[in-house]
Amino acid sequence: MPALDLFHINTGSTEPIYRQLVELVRRLVASGQLKAGDEIPSVRELAQGLVVHPMTISKAYGLLEAEGLLERRRGLAMRVAAQHRRAQAPLDRAELLRPSLERAAQEARQLELSTAQALALFKEILQAEEPQS
Repeated sequence: MPALDLFHINTGSTEPIYRQLVELVRRLVASGQLKAGDEIPSVRELAQGLVVHPMTISKAYGLLEAEGLLERRRGLAMRVAAQHRRAQAPLDRAELLRPSLERAAQEARQLELSTAQALALFKEILQAEEPQS
């Protein structure tokens, strides 16, 4: 079962927590960090780890199951559905980032930031989060 540290939320975000979790699991599967057959944390375990209501986790898992990304097994942990055998191509994964970048671009325009300022800030954020080798 993947470590709970793969799962995180931004409590300061305007995006609902269940939507954050849905998008997070989509990204983890698209990048290959979660593969077909991998079990995911139980509702209770993830709710305790993230300090959120279990119904929030259950709602996210239900949506992911309905779209075929996760599968429920009676009496066993949920897992990534069998059709998700390998990571998506880099271009397909990049498309998953588009909605977040569109929101960020809109906010940059509202703040009247230049393209250069917004790109410099994005680059700074990306480099700050890179793991040290």
